[in-house]
Amino acid sequence: MKDTLTAGEARRIALAAQGFATARPSGPIGKRQLVKLIERLGVVQIDSVNVVSRTHYLPAFSRLGPYPRELLEALAWEKKRPLFEYWAHEASLLPLSSQPLFRWRMQDAHDGVGVWKGVARFLRERREFVDRALGEIAARGPLAASELEMGHKGEGGWWGWSEAKRAVECLFWTGELTTATRRGTFERVYGLPEKVLPKAVLATPTPPRDEAQRELIRISARAMGIATSKDLRDYFRLPVEGFKARLGELVEAGDLVPVAVKGWRETAYLDPAARRPRRVDAQALLSPFDNLIWFRERTERMFGVRVRLEIYTPAAKRTHGYYVLPFLEGDALTVRVDLKADRKAGVLIVQASHAEPWATDATAGRLAQELKLMAGWLGLGAVRVERRGDLAAVLEAAVAR
Repeated sequence: MKDTLTAGEARRIALAAQGFATARPSGPIGKRQLVKLIERLGVVQIDSVNVVSRTHYLPAFSRLGPYPRELLEALAWEKKRPLFEYWAHEASLLPLSSQPLFRWRMQDAHDGVGVWKGVARFLRERREFVDRALGEIAARGPLAASELEMGHKGEGGWWGWSEAKRAVECLFWTGELTTATRRGTFERVYGLPEKVLPKAVLATPTPPRDEAQRELIRISARAMGIATSKDLRDYFRLPVEGFKARLGELVEAGDLVPVAVKGWRETAYLDPAARRPRRVDAQALLSPFDNLIWFRERTERMFGVRVRLEIYTPAAKRTHGYYVLPFLEGDALTVRVDLKADRKAGVLIVQASHAEPWATDATAGRLAQELKLMAGWLGLGAVRVERRGDLAAVLEAAVAR
């Protein structure tokens, strides 16, 4: 017989696993705390949208509070780094120890397996051009795509990549190049792995595909605490093929415990070491790409809230706004705020604020505190609330206090 948990118990287990069940540190945040958090999460998604802050800076702020953003930059892109970039959930930062666990994906990209067919085709059909790009980086050292004066230039933007950009991105996906650093407006600079990554990582034997995927599922389970099969597969975007077998092997080994959760249609899998707090008193603004909520199906099941990214929705058709951050209060998502950092004016603008039905009289005050904390962290001098959304008037008053 499976153990049965309430939805509230499952939610609190998930929040504890994600780092929301402990109080934020009272003193300055150092590199060790930041590394420990990223190791706990297993992966941090990267995104270039900078309306508030690029998303990879936000998960640590949500869990640790104000920290120097240059610390994350040092961990990710300085010479002696504990993190590396690769395609994991999406474009992501990961602990270096995970690099061998993704070599099967690099091989899939090289061989054109599944979603990687286009990558392999480009590398095959443009082999001479790709080898020239690789040779340039080998000879000159790390380079951005814009520094490779070869091929058609493209028209800019995601769909207008130059030939050089396509070449280095394909080589990045196959693991023949890696990110040496980022510069300027977040431009990726590509380098040879043997020149960028530690020798100890490169010398680590490549685990078999099934073993690597089992370990990635273990990391996912620890990071989520409790999860369905879909949740576990989504965390590192693992392929459907073989996933059911890997899950069964982990259950048989005792690394995952099947449980039932009231209100969940599917079997859940519990990390045996997961904490089970009776109460969670979190207070955090969440990036729309935060690990806790990035899988929308899980977010709705866990919190009863449909979170949708409306960046690509025409303004007139948006429900909650352009760049919306849910507010985690206690163990519930209680408000959605559409935020914008006006750096020129030095103001964090709440363009719209919408409360969930279960928000309380205390919600606006707690949210105001978090908005002011975020504004200070971003180097902005004030918070301004615009009169859009059903919480706007109350939130404006709370911010003014």
